[in-house]
Amino acid sequence: MYQTTIKNIGNDAKAFEAEKMMILFGDNAPSELADFCYIIDVLSVDEDITEEHILKLDNVPYRITSVGDAVRKNLNDLGHITLKFDGSTTAEQPGTLYLEDKEIADINPGSTITIEK
Repeated sequence: MYQTTIKNIGNDAKAFEAEKMMILFGDNAPSELADFCYIIDVLSVDEDITEEHILKLDNVPYRITSVGDAVRKNLNDLGHITLKFDGSTTAEQPGTLYLEDKEIADINPGSTITIEK
């Protein structure tokens, strides 16, 4: 359904892991934000993302617990969403994909992000 590759990791991107967050952005990330982002290939999402899907960082699965209203559009347009690993079942931010509360996998440039059933 959706797969992208992490092309680059901003110098300060991993700092957000302490807050259980990863910020994704395409190549067009503004320079003031790029250091805080995981830079990905912008690829289209061919169907709505729902709680029935699983997100994988490389091969580590995470159950999707809630989906912000703008997640699909933002991924399609900018590659820009936030992954929040807090298990929240209410999407408080429209551009955030909420995932189960679980340790964030160690990922590097070349790692993949996949969303599938």
